[in-house]
Amino acid sequence: MSRMILINDNHSIFEDTMAGMHHLKVILILVSLILIGCGDPLQDQIEQQIQISEQRVEQLGNGLNAGQIRNATLINQYATKVIDLKPDLAPLVNEFKKDATTSGPMYLALLDRINTVKTQPNMFADSQARYDELLNIYQAADPVLYSDALSDPLNVLADMSDGLLPRINAMSKSQSAQVNNAQDFGTGEQLIGNPNYGQWSTGSNGMSFWAWYGMYSLMGDLFGSRRVYYNDWGRYRNYSYYNDYGRKRYSSPSQLKKQTTLENRTRKSFQSRGQKFTSAYSKNRTGSSSLSSQSRTAQASANKFTKASKFKPTSPTKSSYAKNSSKNASFRNSSSSTSRGFKRGK
Repeated sequence: MSRMILINDNHSIFEDTMAGMHHLKVILILVSLILIGCGDPLQDQIEQQIQISEQRVEQLGNGLNAGQIRNATLINQYATKVIDLKPDLAPLVNEFKKDATTSGPMYLALLDRINTVKTQPNMFADSQARYDELLNIYQAADPVLYSDALSDPLNVLADMSDGLLPRINAMSKSQSAQVNNAQDFGTGEQLIGNPNYGQWSTGSNGMSFWAWYGMYSLMGDLFGSRRVYYNDWGRYRNYSYYNDYGRKRYSSPSQLKKQTTLENRTRKSFQSRGQKFTSAYSKNRTGSSSLSSQSRTAQASANKFTKASKFKPTSPTKSSYAKNSSKNASFRNSSSSTSRGFKRGK
């Protein structure tokens, strides 16, 4: 009899244990569902966009290797001509030839940005910022936009020829300087402020000046260019594609943050001395010529986004430009043109 009671008690304990485990399992499932529901709604879109943006950058690389990017092809042609004219410039010119390949600083920067999004999500303020960076990379890798962006190093080569080779997608240096009341900051001034070619450094006097990376420092050595200070450049800079059209697309979030920090620090320094400070980006400089419609559309879109982001969070959906640019993923020559052909010279 006592044995039967013990068996019944054990059976009761077993049932209670099983019931408790069932309840615990239900609770764990509910908690998991709640956590999933509270998860990041942008994560799936980010994973999809990583693949799309990565594929676009790869396609751009294929286009560069195949000679299908218009201004990359012109860089090679201009470089050959400049070396013929001025053999002593060969080391510097050969550095610019890299811009026409996947070894150029602009293309390598796109690869680095993709890798940062994939492997360092903590580098971004939130998922929206990470997603926006992927859209920026996707736009920057558009073959027509990328060709327009190459107009800066291409026109540096044009300036090296002392006017024999025409500038592409831009007014002549003298015309642009007159229209913008700009100072002459020397050969290569189109690339000042572009983090792919150099950076702003601070001297012992507390003033920021432009320091070229690596071989690009030859521009100062070969052309005797004076040191360019940030405040002077900001007030009197001339037109460049990067600073007037491509800065938001061809800079990483960290690079844009550095630019903003430098501008704010310089502004405060000027205000403390009762002096007027002029932002380098307060207005677009005049000087573009025959840019692609994609560049103009992207610029308008970037300006609209910047204004909107000051007042409300951005939507996780793609921008209208990103949607439209996906239709143009196949490589083609830019519709941009110059008023003078390559062989016509002056």
